[in-house]
Formats: sequence, C-alpha cells, structure tokens
Amino acid sequence: MIAQFLVFSQERERDRLDREKRRLGRLEANAMDVDGEVADEDLPSYTSIEAPPSLLPPKHYCDITGLEAPYTDPATGLRYHDKSVYDIIKSLGAGAAKEYLAARGVNSIVK
Repeated sequence: MIAQFLVFSQERERDRLDREKRRLGRLEANAMDVDGEVADEDLPSYTSIEAPPSLLPPKHYCDITGLEAPYTDPATGLRYHDKSVYDIIKSLGAGAAKEYLAARGVNSIVK
C-alpha cells in the first residue's frame, strides 16, 4: 500500500514538473530581451506599429481652466470653456493675455 502511494506521488510530481517546464517554455517564447523589445522583430508591439496621423481634428483646451474649449476670443486669441471664463478673459490686460498665449506656445500680436 505504501509502495503504491509512493509511485502515485512520484507520478504526480513528474506531471507537475512537466507542466512547469511547458509553462516556462511558453514564457521564454514570449520573453522580452533586456531593452524591452520583443525577441522576434516581426511581431508587432506598441512601440513598433507605424500609424498614420489621426483623422480627427485636434482638441483645443481652455487657456485659463484647462477644460475643453469650444470657443476662441477674437480680440486676444485665447481659448475659453464657457461664459464665466470669457468674462475673466475680458477683464485681463494685454500683458496677461500675452503670457497665457506664450504658455500655450503661440506668439501672436494682441490688439
């Protein structure tokens, strides 16, 4: 009876080791090298897929709040989110408007 139990547990251990070897083999097949690139260069990854530019228009954000800005003030060129932000823009001086535009990276002449 004990000999039968030892044979059974040895078989279970052998099966477990076989499953572990197969699992490690699959992991090694999908393994990445040190640089984080896929070992097989033909496989696409997030860093290797070439994509064309987006067909969607770029989003514009409010220069004051950072929210989406559907409106642009024609006098200063600042983008704004809603009427309350527009009131703030109207109260700004020309120097402050230029600073907001410079922060966005636009060098335009404010009237």
